[in-house]
Amino acid sequence: MSSAEDNYAGVWGNRVGFGQRPALLLIDFMQGYTTEGAPLFAPGVVDAVSHSVELLAAARAIGVPVIHTNIRYHPGHFADGGMWVKKAPVMKDMIEGNPLAAFCPEVTPLPTEVVLTKQYASAFFGTSLAPMLHALGIDTLIMLGCSTSGCVRATAVDAVQYGYRGIVVRECVGDRHQAPHEANLFDIDNKYGDVVSRAQTLDYLATL
Repeated sequence: MSSAEDNYAGVWGNRVGFGQRPALLLIDFMQGYTTEGAPLFAPGVVDAVSHSVELLAAARAIGVPVIHTNIRYHPGHFADGGMWVKKAPVMKDMIEGNPLAAFCPEVTPLPTEVVLTKQYASAFFGTSLAPMLHALGIDTLIMLGCSTSGCVRATAVDAVQYGYRGIVVRECVGDRHQAPHEANLFDIDNKYGDVVSRAQTLDYLATL
């Protein structure tokens, strides 16, 4: 039995690379994922948040558009969550006023930065992300956030389908378990975009 890397070699894994006009997308960095004891707590997200601080500062310093997403549902009936909330009732924590639905302090949006509220996994689904990126002339979407196997992967898949160069920063995404985290990074890197290091991303931003 060959390794996954050997099996994919020569078939998958082409690189899309960085383009000319990037935007930085922070996906669902909310405290439910970083609060120990919370149902959504994911140790990998704690690390991802800390690794994202420098990258976020670098993007802000050179005027790269920064976009954040969060998740919100109507409390009580959660009808706007549809089948997703039925499948994953843990998401019912994502209501206005719940501290677990607040942004992580280290990466809180600035008043000038766009916050897109979503109800499902992809940051593109049911939001204005795609037309906003198009209007801004963006060709490269640099993705940070959580979780790797859920909202990050779904957003990466949609990014390539909408025609954007999808870049996922390895150290700046996280999950609740290392196995799905690594498996999804492998899939994203081979089929949907490029998984790159934080150092590579910082070097790229320094050239702009």
